[in-house]
Amino acid sequence: MTTTLDTPRRSPQRPRGARGRAPITVASVWPKVLWVIVIGFFLCFFVVPVLWMLLAPTRTDHDIVVGAPLAFGSFSDLANTWDNVMSFQNHALMTWIGNSALYSVVAMVIALVTCVPAGYALAMTKFRLRKPLLTITLLVMLMPSATLVLPLYLEMDALGLDGSVWSVILPFAFYPFGTYLAYTYYVATVSDELLDAARMDGASEWQVFLHIALPLAKPVAALVAFLNFVHSWNQFFLPYVMLPSSEQYPAQVGLSNLLTASPLFNSSAGISHILRPEIALAALITSVPVLVVFLFAQRALVEGMTAGATKG
Repeated sequence: MTTTLDTPRRSPQRPRGARGRAPITVASVWPKVLWVIVIGFFLCFFVVPVLWMLLAPTRTDHDIVVGAPLAFGSFSDLANTWDNVMSFQNHALMTWIGNSALYSVVAMVIALVTCVPAGYALAMTKFRLRKPLLTITLLVMLMPSATLVLPLYLEMDALGLDGSVWSVILPFAFYPFGTYLAYTYYVATVSDELLDAARMDGASEWQVFLHIALPLAKPVAALVAFLNFVHSWNQFFLPYVMLPSSEQYPAQVGLSNLLTASPLFNSSAGISHILRPEIALAALITSVPVLVVFLFAQRALVEGMTAGATKG
């Protein structure tokens, strides 16, 4: 008796194109096409304006109007644009940038001194009115900053600080979002057992915070510092209301003075050298400090944003 073995049947395979590749179908192509369209849209929407701003100072105002939108001019035009910007009101732009740096750095330091301990207290300690304070912090964080300008102005006026640099620095340092970031960091990252062990060893609450909780908060402290610096640097309405003198203006308010001195935006300005190239260059110069801070702090920012991913 002989036994015959059936030859195993091969499973049907999809037809292959040249070199063994699967044939190209509409279903496999349209996601890639859609991805290219979306990326192209965002490139046009975000990159093209930035590229135009980078190229505008190298051209004359006439070339910007009648020439190609994304063309490079000349270095001589760039030097002329630089001279026009720096000669505006006797180097006023550099004064405004210095004011912005002063306001932002001092406010950042005060925000760090207040936000990190406040976030620790809300997250790791138990006291009366803890939940109402956390709720108020969230509500204030969600409020538009423009709605607080009038109450803050009345408060500074009552304290006799209106018109001074502190009328800008103190509201900048009031940063509930930083408190909330510190709160979520401590809740998600620092374990109660670690702090309880230090308390059992005889450490006071202040020693627990200073020697254990504070060193662990370096990533979130860097994140709070950067976000508060950018928030303070980009503020316009509050310093515009608080400060009476243009010599005290930060960069963002000073740029509005630059616009009002241009006949493009103010018909009563008369003859002025402040045109489109000068405005673009001034905007670029005022953006450089934030860019430099970001380049040096990006590693700490990534650590701060991912530090609360796991607890322990």
